[in-house]
Amino acid sequence: MGYKVMMNWSKQITTSQVEQLIRAEKDLHKAVMIFDSATAEYSNGFRHDHKTFGLMISRLVSSNQFMKAEEILDRMEEEKCKTTEEIFLNICRAYGRVHKPLDVIRIFQKMNDFHCELSDRSYITVLSILVAENRLKMALKFYRYMRKMGVRPSVVSLNVLIKALCMNSGTIDAAFRMFREMPNRGCPPDSYSYGTLISGLCKFGRIDDANELFREMEARDCLPSVVTYSSLINGLCKFEKLPEAMDMFKEMGRKGIRPNVFTYSSLMDGFCKCGHSSQAVELFNMMVSERLSPNMITYTILINGLCKEGKIKEALELFDRMKLQGLKPDAGLYWKIIGGFCDERKFQEAANFLDEMVLGAVSPNRLNWSVLVKIHNTVVRGLCTEIDTKRAFCLYLSMKTRGITIEPITYSSLVKCFCKKGDSLKAGDIVDEMVLDGCVPDKEIWKGIFDEFWDQRKGREADELIQLLLMGNFVEAEFTT
Repeated sequence: MGYKVMMNWSKQITTSQVEQLIRAEKDLHKAVMIFDSATAEYSNGFRHDHKTFGLMISRLVSSNQFMKAEEILDRMEEEKCKTTEEIFLNICRAYGRVHKPLDVIRIFQKMNDFHCELSDRSYITVLSILVAENRLKMALKFYRYMRKMGVRPSVVSLNVLIKALCMNSGTIDAAFRMFREMPNRGCPPDSYSYGTLISGLCKFGRIDDANELFREMEARDCLPSVVTYSSLINGLCKFEKLPEAMDMFKEMGRKGIRPNVFTYSSLMDGFCKCGHSSQAVELFNMMVSERLSPNMITYTILINGLCKEGKIKEALELFDRMKLQGLKPDAGLYWKIIGGFCDERKFQEAANFLDEMVLGAVSPNRLNWSVLVKIHNTVVRGLCTEIDTKRAFCLYLSMKTRGITIEPITYSSLVKCFCKKGDSLKAGDIVDEMVLDGCVPDKEIWKGIFDEFWDQRKGREADELIQLLLMGNFVEAEFTT
């Protein structure tokens, strides 16, 4: 209410005035208040038309305020304001953006209820959303409905169908057949048609077919785009055909087609997988010189390749550069660096990166949890080999606090490490925790602690340990039988 009082409307409110105010207001809540106050101030004056209604709906769906947007859509019908196709399509696209294809269909059906005139664009927009959501059966059913409603095939609609059929290996041949039938339907394939099919063929390893189609494309004066070149280069790199991929890359330069980040990243990935990280770094530097900003995928590919070849120093430089660029490394990337340190037996540095990862609130997910367990256990065991009991024990406690599984061999390493340090009490505590975690200590662990107690001539503790040893043998025997 207070905001309405602040509005200084002229006596004759115009559509352009309301539009201008709504567009200028960054706060969505205040924009809605402007929209409402325009009609509240003058009960017999201004009424919203499809422009102001459409603008407000567009603002709302952009912020995922779908319920409020649909309320305004219903208000349009109540006020007998003619709805436009574009208003409905804005809502459909917004639902598609948040992966709600069923709501897209519902809004599309609502267009008929509102007696909104539908053009081919509406059908193709809905079809494209269904395909993007990988709802192949629903998309094909909708396409048949389009034909039933008299929507004639077009290059655009057939391209969408080809894209759908290229999404899995079982339908890629059907995509090829549809592509070949396009001229018979009066819809000769364009650059997008070729590019979509080439990308699909590369995805499923049919590089020779993709290459042949690419040459056919050129012969028919259908100019390939950077996306087409990049798809083919990516396919060639996946199957380690690096010379052909580089030839394609050079051809792009000769034809004046500027490679993008995906093009460079594909080539870097190919070189790294073949153990040629130095060439990948050269491509990285070339990409940066072309003022293309590397993304997380680019950095991950290169850091992984460098770590794989033991070039941890170069990997760290890239890691730091990535952070300076404002990109936040994920758990997987940290583990690449930590794994590289472990391979070099630099366990102190590996532990430092684990600490950095935790302090930076970088959280793993359930898909890579097993890697998290493996890395932590490896670092603890590595620290034990260096007899760094303090650091190893701190990391061990951190693992227990965070619910990370401690492997039996890690328990064993900790016990041996403390025994070598002469800290038999701490070794005994770890054995207790090991048993509580359901791990049965082996004879070597018991012997190590017993020897340490005996060396320190702690007769009483040794006697108690003998009793525990006997019990442990009994438990182990029962467990094994």
